[in-house]
Amino acid sequence: MNFLPLWRYQNQLIDGAIVTLELTVIAALAGLLIGVAGAVALNGRITPLRWLVRGYIELFRNTPSLIQIFIVFFVLPNFGLKLPAFEAAAVALSLYFGAYSVEIIRAGLDSVPKNQIEAGQCLGLSGWQVFRHILLPPALRNAYPAVTSQFVLLLLGTSLASQVAADELFHVAGFIESRTYRSFEVYAVICVVYFAMAMSFKALFAIIGLAAFRWPRRR
Repeated sequence: MNFLPLWRYQNQLIDGAIVTLELTVIAALAGLLIGVAGAVALNGRITPLRWLVRGYIELFRNTPSLIQIFIVFFVLPNFGLKLPAFEAAAVALSLYFGAYSVEIIRAGLDSVPKNQIEAGQCLGLSGWQVFRHILLPPALRNAYPAVTSQFVLLLLGTSLASQVAADELFHVAGFIESRTYRSFEVYAVICVVYFAMAMSFKALFAIIGLAAFRWPRRR
């Protein structure tokens, strides 16, 4: 084993890691917006909209995310919508993450006791005020562990974007391996980088959760 030939590619590795983080954050934020909107729609009274959201969830949760990336990157140009590799991967991963977020946030909303909502209505709060001040905070608290776990899975799943030549970490690894022929060393380093990023986010989310939600310790 010889890791020294990889040293000259440290800037490419750093750039690839940055692109991976950017792709993860963009997809997560967009997916969370989709998740909140979809969860509200599922709990709403508009039946066709509920069916539409349910179909979206089933479609994106039961098909490979790689195929979804391919459809956005290779198929949509036939309909006049051509996106660069990074943007195509961001759109596909956002829709993929959003499909899971809808169910997670919906479960969080359903976990809020109905009497709290009724109490807010009795106090004269509007529907938006009830949702914002009474329903959403405890729903987010209950959904937070599942959302953060899904975020880490999204981070690892960004490696699929390499299949459409997005300049994320795994694509950079393939480039370096083709130049150095050091397959074990390259992918060992990449594995360490992914592991470090995943564990860092887990630690960060744990700190945020304790600070923001102040969960009681389970006995």
